[in-house]
Amino acid sequence: MAEPIHVLDDYYLAITLLVTIAYQLVFFSIAFYFKFDKVTDFAGGTNFAVLAMLTLGLSRSPDARQIVASTFVAAWALRLAGFLLYRVARTGRDARFDGTRDRFFPFLGFWVFQMVWVWAVSLPAVVLNSPAVRAYAGQRPFGSTGRDVAGVVLFAVGLVMESVSDVQRFVFRSRNTDGAAVCDRGFFYWSRHPNYFGEILIHFAIYMICVSPAADGPVGGQAFKALYATIVGPFFLTILLLFVSGLPLSERPAAKKRYEAGGRTWEAYRRYLDRTSILVPFPPQLYERLPTVVKRTLFLEFPMYVFDPAKHSDAAGDEREQRRRSGDALTDNV
Repeated sequence: MAEPIHVLDDYYLAITLLVTIAYQLVFFSIAFYFKFDKVTDFAGGTNFAVLAMLTLGLSRSPDARQIVASTFVAAWALRLAGFLLYRVARTGRDARFDGTRDRFFPFLGFWVFQMVWVWAVSLPAVVLNSPAVRAYAGQRPFGSTGRDVAGVVLFAVGLVMESVSDVQRFVFRSRNTDGAAVCDRGFFYWSRHPNYFGEILIHFAIYMICVSPAADGPVGGQAFKALYATIVGPFFLTILLLFVSGLPLSERPAAKKRYEAGGRTWEAYRRYLDRTSILVPFPPQLYERLPTVVKRTLFLEFPMYVFDPAKHSDAAGDEREQRRRSGDALTDNV
């Protein structure tokens, strides 16, 4: 068996970081110079595939576990990058960058964050492919543990859920251009964000496959610690979706839009919020009956996502201001 190629360190951390920085800066330069939104998500997605295939190639004689894990990463990444490229090509622009694509440092800040996202979430497969882990002979073959089987099943479930729900929402929005209609069909019947849940499943599944040489095999020492430490990847992704770029950017804005549309639009959406789990798929008939404390804890519907018309609606703020002015006018007349 050919020895893995050593590049900078025994875990491929430095080379993958440098490749990620260079890859993202190239696409950032294109996007900033041409004010071109179409390459942003494509650069993020394809970067995962580059790191997985690069480290797989550097390992020189990969085993089945490495091939499966790296292929899973690449398959997920290329599917996501292709879908997002198609979506932005259809819509023409990415509204996230309105107000920043002309400003160098704010726009660069997004790309730096994307570098961190790609590098951190890629860690399980990168470390699995590294010389430090490959140095341990006698690793159990892929598929010989329950963890491997569970990882493959969870990856398949997550990929189907993310892929299908992306298409379902895209088709729904294409047919309902007013933006106020509620997508409550398919996976969205069970969860308000099934695509995010699927993505989280995917990366925990890949981690389960990658950590097996330490959990069930001969890998020890610093390599043992390194493999377990790569759980930072799926946890970083989960935190990102829960608290930074996923749910916080969609929950309140979506509710606010429907509330200010008024009438049946808001009533229908409020009913959807009450009966549909925010992330974890769950039967709506049961979710609707759960106590609020259970929804806010076990089902992750934290107060930061909840829309309060009195606090978060521009219409409510305008109404308060109008009442204040009316009160001032009455006082002046007394």
